[in-house]
Amino acid sequence: MAGIWSFSGRYRILHLTWLAFFLTFVVWFNFAPFAPTVKAELGLSEAQLRTIALCNVALTVPARIIVGMILDRFGPRITYSCLLIYAAIPCLAFAFAQNFSQLVYSRLALSIVGCGFVIGIRMVAEWFPPKEIGLAEGIYGGWGNFGSAGAAFTLPSIAAATAFLAGGQINWRLAIASTGIIAAIFGIIYFFNVQDTPPGKVYERPASSAGMEVTTKKDFWFLLLMNVPLVGILGVLAWRLNQVKFFNATTMYVIWFLLLCLYLFQSYNIWQANKQLMQGEKRYPPEDRYQFSQVASLELAYVACFGSELAVVSMLPTFFQRGFGLNATIAGAVAGIYAFMNLFARPGGGLISDKVNSRKWTLVVTLAGMGIGYLIFSNLGGNVPLPVVAVMTALASFFVMAAEGATYAIVPLIKRRVTGQIAGNVGAYGNVGAVAFLSIYSLLPNDPTGDRIFFQMLGVVGLIVTSLCAFFLKEPTGSHSTEDVPEAIATKVSVTK
Repeated sequence: MAGIWSFSGRYRILHLTWLAFFLTFVVWFNFAPFAPTVKAELGLSEAQLRTIALCNVALTVPARIIVGMILDRFGPRITYSCLLIYAAIPCLAFAFAQNFSQLVYSRLALSIVGCGFVIGIRMVAEWFPPKEIGLAEGIYGGWGNFGSAGAAFTLPSIAAATAFLAGGQINWRLAIASTGIIAAIFGIIYFFNVQDTPPGKVYERPASSAGMEVTTKKDFWFLLLMNVPLVGILGVLAWRLNQVKFFNATTMYVIWFLLLCLYLFQSYNIWQANKQLMQGEKRYPPEDRYQFSQVASLELAYVACFGSELAVVSMLPTFFQRGFGLNATIAGAVAGIYAFMNLFARPGGGLISDKVNSRKWTLVVTLAGMGIGYLIFSNLGGNVPLPVVAVMTALASFFVMAAEGATYAIVPLIKRRVTGQIAGNVGAYGNVGAVAFLSIYSLLPNDPTGDRIFFQMLGVVGLIVTSLCAFFLKEPTGSHSTEDVPEAIATKVSVTK
């Protein structure tokens, strides 16, 4: 990675790709800085505001799975470019929304943009060897993930600077619309400046992109089981929308039925992708197998780390205001430390995974630090000095984001030809965690006691997942090789039993 600061070869691909991810996160989180303003202007209730926050992560769950399939079929260049161009449509719709219903529909459509992370995982994996994959994916994820903080830092200034165009009011509509327009322009730039693979390397595609390929009959049933939460969490969102009177109970039941149909359709596609295996017509040799339990372990890890990050980002400023008596400006600045750590912590987790001789234990230790950090947070009170609060925020966020980097230092090494689908499923579980955590948070007391319970829950979940990964996650072999894995022997870095 000595040439990381250059803009040529694989480093050019890395920089363009993390910038694409950065823009998808700016788009994805462009509402948060203006939540109080939108609430006041459109007369929204607190429950409606929290519902919009849930909608912001809802369709990212199925989108990450679907985009993972599209990615493996068409490649990251076309997929990323199309997603960035698409971002302009829901951004403009949200910017011109006039009521709660329009906000919800446009935000649901906009939540699809949050799946962009998955695309770059495959792109970076194609261009960097296993020895550097942790740091490369960490830079991609961390610097791109900083888009949430970038939105918080820059969009209010744009809205204030253009207030004269909105009659002196904060011009949140123009600020949000501009993020989609910029993303679309960069989508065109990205298409003409990247390639899916280095020269001479073949982009490996799965036999079927309709459903994930597994290599044993036991893993087929395991995959069906692990797909239940991906659909079930959308049922939770439908319930939440019913609670705020967005639609009635009959509509909710219809949505639940459609989600059941979606799960059955998804299961049918998985059957089609693995039909020969399940009927005994195909048997994978040992060197071409991978264990789906590895994917499941990483999915749970991402629930704990990325799921909690999305949830905490949504409530941390309020936590500091209620629990420590800080004003909105200082609370927002201290909370910004949490997102700011993405620049260092996620690449740091990937770098440690590259340098330490165990990717598994890197993930386990960072998950443990995250769980302990959240439990410490739950016991912080208003008598704690502000500098201590800032340091604790930085330490807690370091372990959260380092765990994310350590997770995706393993994802590309499981099975290359289905990397997009694996990355999509793992990423989708992060959003499952976010929706679940935010749903629980919406039911807790709207006071410091509720905040403490929330952090206790996150800490306990983190430590449980730590234990599961310690017992069931296996160490990937060949993951520190100095050379990339040839396509013909891509199974060299499959996870061993």
